[in-house]
Amino acid sequence: MYRRTYAEINHQHLTENIKEIKKYYSNYQYYIGVVKNNAYHHGIKCVNALKDGGINYFAVSSLEEALELRKYNLDTPVLILEPIDLEYIYDCINNNITITVDNLKYVEVLEEMNLPYELKIHLKLDTGMNRLGFKIQTDLEQAIKIIEKNKKMILEGIYSHFATSGTNDPYWDSQKKRFEELTQNIDLSKIPIVHLGRSLTLVNHDKISFCNGIRLGIVMYGFSQSKKVDQSIKSKLRTLKLNYFKKKQHISDTTLENPLKLKTAFTLYSEVLSVRNVSKGEFVGYNANYKIKEDSMLATIPIGYADGVEKNFEMVMINHKKYPIVADSMDMIMVMVDNNVQEGMAVEIFGKHIAISDVTKRIGKNAYHLFNQIQNRVPRIHVINEDREETKY
Repeated sequence: MYRRTYAEINHQHLTENIKEIKKYYSNYQYYIGVVKNNAYHHGIKCVNALKDGGINYFAVSSLEEALELRKYNLDTPVLILEPIDLEYIYDCINNNITITVDNLKYVEVLEEMNLPYELKIHLKLDTGMNRLGFKIQTDLEQAIKIIEKNKKMILEGIYSHFATSGTNDPYWDSQKKRFEELTQNIDLSKIPIVHLGRSLTLVNHDKISFCNGIRLGIVMYGFSQSKKVDQSIKSKLRTLKLNYFKKKQHISDTTLENPLKLKTAFTLYSEVLSVRNVSKGEFVGYNANYKIKEDSMLATIPIGYADGVEKNFEMVMINHKKYPIVADSMDMIMVMVDNNVQEGMAVEIFGKHIAISDVTKRIGKNAYHLFNQIQNRVPRIHVINEDREETKY
């Protein structure tokens, strides 16, 4: 680590989060940990911490991600959520990687390839997301017939993806109904893994009877999705109106609050690179956007928008005190400080004292976007038991 700017990833928190999830939601057989985009930028190195908690399947976006995962975990099954180019199918077979199939033509080409070894397949159904998946029932049934006749193609799973949480709209229910329509002539009990849900589905809805798998995304990384129910009169009236709408539209019952007590594992730090005196009337940063209001002190921190940190983060913590960010640039931010701040002091961007949830509110983005904007040029320090292991990208 050549500049003291880094993200710290606490593996114990990830392990404890999975155990907490399984404590309250224990009625699934397959807990599929979604670790796409470098495990939501926590670093794919953390997969074994998730496995230690009880994840028994992984899901990624691409073959590149699956192969990167295999550097850290050789045994746990991994599903690629996007169809891959069939040119690379042998890389999947050789590395015990499960593929997604989303159309009949893909299955027909696979059949012609005369596969030398077994290939595990999950069929993706389009139930209303209009992104990927079978939309025609006869195509789906024909694909299953082809797979079942081929000794090298193993139909291990079938799944879909909900476009909404279904807490106050009927679209979740229509997608579930569409899945049931597409599979009405299929004995789902004979397919080893059936998974429709994600983090929000887990906590907002009862388990779907024919599903034995659940895909866990943001919830693994410390976000319970629990929403506290307001008990004010205004809120109660709003709830009555909403309940009437839900009854009229035949919307499923949902649960807003849940008992999960989760810990975020991702914290972000830097250090004070320089401290200088500035006078009233001077300007700071590009375009002279900030004017100094009174004689004061300014600290420069070596982290900027190229790393994913911008002025709209609003504040940092230095020496147990919060200070405002007044300007940003590609590689640095400038912070108004006082004489308690010195060069070399640690800077918390978010962590124990500045919650991720507070940062997301200030920047107007959710945790998904926040994690993914902290770029890979920021080294990840993985805290594993008593060890601290740096991963550079």
